[in-house]
Amino acid sequence: MDLSYDPPSAFRHAGDRLHALVAAEVDSDDFGPGDYLPGLDAYLHAMDYDPRFHAEGRRAAWGRIVCALRGRAHAYRAMRENPGFADHDVVSPVVITGVPRTGTTALHRLMALDPRFQGLQTWLADAPMPRPPIEDWSDYPQFRRTAAGIDAQHAAAPQRRAAHFRAAEEVHECCMLLWHGFTSNVLACSAPSAQSYDAWWRSQSEAPSYAHYRRCLQLIGSSAPDRRWLLKNPGHIENLDLLFAVFPDARVIQTHRDPGKALPSLVSLLMNLHPMFEEGRLQERRETMLIREVAKWAEATEKADRVRRAHPAQVLDVIHADFHADPMAVLERIYAFIAMDIPDATRTAFAARIAARPELARGRHRYDIADFGMTEDQAREPFRAYIERYDLVKPGR
Repeated sequence: MDLSYDPPSAFRHAGDRLHALVAAEVDSDDFGPGDYLPGLDAYLHAMDYDPRFHAEGRRAAWGRIVCALRGRAHAYRAMRENPGFADHDVVSPVVITGVPRTGTTALHRLMALDPRFQGLQTWLADAPMPRPPIEDWSDYPQFRRTAAGIDAQHAAAPQRRAAHFRAAEEVHECCMLLWHGFTSNVLACSAPSAQSYDAWWRSQSEAPSYAHYRRCLQLIGSSAPDRRWLLKNPGHIENLDLLFAVFPDARVIQTHRDPGKALPSLVSLLMNLHPMFEEGRLQERRETMLIREVAKWAEATEKADRVRRAHPAQVLDVIHADFHADPMAVLERIYAFIAMDIPDATRTAFAARIAARPELARGRHRYDIADFGMTEDQAREPFRAYIERYDLVKPGR
């Protein structure tokens, strides 16, 4: 969350101003291929028509757009300054995906304790570059900017610390690279309201964004090309075809949970941001957002199932309840699937984190689906085939 920029009076006319601002900050006017421009234009137009901003929210929305374009500019400057990055391919990445709030984050952060993996730290998603030595990170202004932005967001919406804690140095989601293409569910689903952008985005291909994503991972990982990537993004389940197109040898772990539990948790998380941008319409936005998320992720699970049929040996299923009941047993299955052992030191680190349960250290994420105008059974209805496929609605699941 960045409130340091004065927003334009009309977002839709501010494209040139935006590019000039970012070019001056990054000291580069190279934004890469122009495939991002239609999405940027659609989003700028949406910001004039869809949200009901309060003054600070308008400023926050402009800062968010600056952040996304700045990340893209950082990436292309670093690519130009490090031309050998493309010599290092991303080999057999381990990719965690699934409907949001199905345990992807907990699994991702647990596996990230294995030092043989490299991950996408939040600050490097904001400013892609070859990953520097960890002891130097705090010397980078890009790191300090990301840390300050996260602190500001947690201060404005403290309930997010329990729902989905972030830190500049922690591994984060691939979507923060994909949104550099401005064809992204991140922009469509979250606050501020962007219904007109959402309608546009649904008819677009994210293939250019996935090509950019692959190049960014090559760039970031070029300082440690032999370390295997560990990645996580719920949104990959609706784009498994694009994921396998850029990483044909990927190993995908798909997590599963009762959608009647997962989707209201997601909407509660997303709605935590609403007061940071807009005033009023809280109940209306809750209800329309849950309707949207239920439909979107039901469609995504069916699309993922169709794509998976062409890659039967490359996807492993993990049930949320199984992971919580016996995480070490699930990790054993995962490591067998990705053809890696678990060294004693790593096993000890896993056990310590499992026992500590750090996800609960910042409080519990509390919500009630009734607040969103729907019952659990209504949320489950579009997922009927998916629920039956993985036997998700029964005691303990």
